[in-house]
Amino acid sequence: DLGTPLFKGLVPFVIHQAASLYEDRKDQLISKDIVAVLDELTADCESVLTSLNLPNALEAIQKPVGLPPSILVGADEIRSDGGYIGLKRLLDNAMQANQSAAAMIDASEKALDDEMREDAQVRLGAAPGSERARRVESVELTNTFRSEIQKYRGMVTKAGESDATLRTQVEAWGKFFMLLSSSRDEIERQVPSTTANPLTDPHHNQIIARLQQYMGEVTIMRRERLKSVEKLKRLASEDDVAPALNEEMQRLAAQSSTPILKFELHQFEDLFAERLDKYTSWKTYIEEEREAQTELLDSIREANQAFIAARSTHPLLQQREKALVNLDTAIKRYREASFNLHDGATFYASLEADLNKLREGCLDFAMARHIDAQDLMGVNQSDMPQDLSRAPYDAISAPSAPSAP
Repeated sequence: DLGTPLFKGLVPFVIHQAASLYEDRKDQLISKDIVAVLDELTADCESVLTSLNLPNALEAIQKPVGLPPSILVGADEIRSDGGYIGLKRLLDNAMQANQSAAAMIDASEKALDDEMREDAQVRLGAAPGSERARRVESVELTNTFRSEIQKYRGMVTKAGESDATLRTQVEAWGKFFMLLSSSRDEIERQVPSTTANPLTDPHHNQIIARLQQYMGEVTIMRRERLKSVEKLKRLASEDDVAPALNEEMQRLAAQSSTPILKFELHQFEDLFAERLDKYTSWKTYIEEEREAQTELLDSIREANQAFIAARSTHPLLQQREKALVNLDTAIKRYREASFNLHDGATFYASLEADLNKLREGCLDFAMARHIDAQDLMGVNQSDMPQDLSRAPYDAISAPSAPSAP
């Protein structure tokens, strides 16, 4: 008995291919057709609530003095991030980095332009067929450099436009950023407040209670939706198709009439369809969520109309509500600007390394061609300066040496 055959435990390559194909289709189905659609539903809900100024309007009623937790957390975040002064510093750094990048691009282009002019001088008056006349023209050697320069110039121009847009945004919201960078007491002083809930009518209280109930249902809907997505992901992670593929391969082998077997991916399509079918029920869940959300948002819109009418006779309450909305929006704008500016700093740091490499490449090329041009023109290399980082001594502009006594 020679024991178990050496290669018996090896999984056929087609099984690896089929398993990979199934995983790709499963991931595509889950991420694109289920999770992305649910995320879009949630985003639509957020958009509707934001347009109705909810829950900010309710918070202005529920907390007639002080600041809502969302404003307090946002202000703390802004202060720890450096506040308005920090944003201005990042903006200035971005502007300087953009100018520096443009200067490096200009230096690279100037080196090529100077070399091209010198190349024309070498060729000027050269005898036909001579080495000078047969010299390869610059334009044939600098296409790659020129393309890189054009690419980077476009990137720097676009980045500069983005920086300018960010500066406009920061300046527009500057007074709010400065306020949110200050102490909590100072922020509270700037927000109108009432000593108590001004809506004391029982009917008004019923309107508020109904709207609060609907907003609570929104919270529950979001939470349950997240739980459902987590459940779906667990189901997908436990879905191992390999055993089923092996069984299907053995079944196909048993049905084959020839001893030489060749398996193709298309032979597993029925198995794929059968196993992926268990995820199609989630599309029904999506439609149920869509209908429930639409019904809930319609109820919120209706209740909100009554809520607006109830508080329309209280100007101070409206001022407080508007102030809280502006602060909440300012926090979002600050986060956007801060993220973009930090992302821009990373971009410019990477760009600087690339542009240094480009500039050095152009300068090295230009120097090599310059030396070759001098050789062709018969210029003695010993007359050339060896250290190009040092300018020639200028007796006119140099300070006079002290006279000997």
